Amino acid sequence: MGRRALTFGTAAVGTGVFWLLHLPLPFLFGPMTACLIAALAHLPMKGFGFISVAARTILGVAVGASITPELFSELPKMAGSVALVPLFILVIGCVGVPFFRIVWGFDAPTAYYAAMPGGLQDMVIFGTEAGGNPRTLSLIHATRVLLIVTLAPAFLTLVYGAGLTNPIGAPASEIPLRELALMAVAAFVGWKGGERIGLFGASILGPMIVTAALSLAGFIHARPPREAILAAQFFIGCGIGVQFLGVTLAELRRVVIAGVAYVLLLAILAAGFTLVVTRLELGHPVEAFLAFAPGGQAEMTVLAIVTGADLGFVITHHLTRIVLVIMGAPIVAALIRRWAKPQG
Repeated sequence: MGRRALTFGTAAVGTGVFWLLHLPLPFLFGPMTACLIAALAHLPMKGFGFISVAARTILGVAVGASITPELFSELPKMAGSVALVPLFILVIGCVGVPFFRIVWGFDAPTAYYAAMPGGLQDMVIFGTEAGGNPRTLSLIHATRVLLIVTLAPAFLTLVYGAGLTNPIGAPASEIPLRELALMAVAAFVGWKGGERIGLFGASILGPMIVTAALSLAGFIHARPPREAILAAQFFIGCGIGVQFLGVTLAELRRVVIAGVAYVLLLAILAAGFTLVVTRLELGHPVEAFLAFAPGGQAEMTVLAIVTGADLGFVITHHLTRIVLVIMGAPIVAALIRRWAKPQG
């Protein structure tokens, strides 16, 4: 409890500093920056575990609430850009695996699962089962998420002129109590029900599915309240920063720098696909960028909300990417084990 109290206090100070300096997204970047600095200073912090996972359910509810009958009329228009997602993953693999294998000398399982832009936890689990280095995988993906979440807002603002001031939700006092109760039920039932049936990303996808059903049935008409979304940002920011606890100088020189270099490659690839989508008029620039930016699903949801982007468009592409990566992970793991098996 003492270590978690230190984490909370550090994150709160970071939030306050960002708020007072009028820096963007203080409830996300404040905790993330403060916890990152504290982690690199080896302060005895600890993540929030269950609470952090529960915070993600809020974003699942926010996405589900945006799924309306009108969204379904837009799905055929997304087909062209969604069809580019498998090609995007293939290009990432062809570039990323040799990058980690040849340039940085990672073993085959670690190189593959470090390159694949899936969920952090999923890639660490699958990569470890395939014989990869879990510490290296965790740091590579934490670096990927950290840098993309940090750089994406600047890119959106400077290149596309997007603001980060879109209202994230109405205050709780303005949302009917019945809808607030339904959101809470949808978050809990979707999360735990998703875990029970083995749904990947259950803390986000479960609440999203249940809330979408309630939205389509006309029971929910608003996103979660502003206070809930700010709380989700706070704990997500903490979680990103705490991932770097215990990083050694040797890991900074090799693994984290490899992750930074790889993010630059991913940024070029994502920019290329964003350009293709916009030139073919398959999507608007901001939505296309957020759809192909290979960050975490929760973090991209936050950015989509604050920029006023089409949540349905962004999340459809991220779900497609994550589903394809996760479906392919066990197959690749089996192939790696077969190749690594001694002959004779």
